[in-house]
Amino acid sequence: MRFVIYGAGGIGGTIGARLHMAGYPVQLIARGEHGAVLQTDGLHFIAPGINKRLKIPTALHPNDVQWASDDLILLCMKTQHTAAALDDLRAAGVQDQGIVCAQNGVENEAMALRCFANVYSMLVFLPAQHLEPGEVVSNATDKGGVLDTGRYPHGTDTTVTALTDALSKAGFHAEPDAQVLRKKYAKLLSNLMNSVTVLVDMKEDSRELAKLLRAEALACYAAAGIDCASSDEMKVLYEQVQYVSMEDFPRGGGSSWQSAMRGTGNTEVDYLSGEIAQLGRRYGVPTPANATCQHLAWMLSRERSKPGALTMDRLFQLIRGK
Repeated sequence: MRFVIYGAGGIGGTIGARLHMAGYPVQLIARGEHGAVLQTDGLHFIAPGINKRLKIPTALHPNDVQWASDDLILLCMKTQHTAAALDDLRAAGVQDQGIVCAQNGVENEAMALRCFANVYSMLVFLPAQHLEPGEVVSNATDKGGVLDTGRYPHGTDTTVTALTDALSKAGFHAEPDAQVLRKKYAKLLSNLMNSVTVLVDMKEDSRELAKLLRAEALACYAAAGIDCASSDEMKVLYEQVQYVSMEDFPRGGGSSWQSAMRGTGNTEVDYLSGEIAQLGRRYGVPTPANATCQHLAWMLSRERSKPGALTMDRLFQLIRGK
């Protein structure tokens, strides 16, 4: 089995690097300047006790990959890019290969299942940062991240077993889970703050807003009958990963913050806070905090504004319609 990492940024780059260092065959697919640097110079992978340049085969597009029937494809791009990625895979001749959604949010799997029969869902809790072309930084020690996986919409199979075994040997916490979507819905609760990191200087106290975003989401889950893993269950998983501060590579923010810092002009918040907003509209649950943060983060990302354009007080005023 070869692991094809489609989207070799913070998440994909870390997974690909650790699998490669553990001796597994890996193929990266990366776009633009980042992909070009990976092809010429290799992946500069930095983690506690690791500072290596890894020469991992890299393609700029699925058309450039010689596909094999037993390839396992890990989608690691942000959700706003998933539909185009799936189209490119189909056009490149991918059919029966497994598609693993190693992504935040809960929408990717449904998109993939429209196009492919063998779809897998992966919980991703993995502190990593990608700000410079060719460079990926992981601030995790002990375990490189939590990557529990199951078949979508439920179940496990031999592919899940092979994948989680390889990931475990590569230094991750990875277990088969027939109901892994429960954990992904729980992870979404913490990802609701992604939109806030695009808007406000995170040195400000954000605890009140985090509670509000979470309360709206849980009300939506209850109305929709969505099963969500408990905070105690998730705490046990998160404790598998220990953060380490590296002086030359300070930890910034999460994935949406990194997109804003790179000035990409797009953000995944439509599939994070936006997931809660659409559930609220569908089931009649008010979600002013999530809907407002989603819209503002989308707007400021399009304008390529750097994080911190609003104060927390102003953000609360906008949530209250003032």
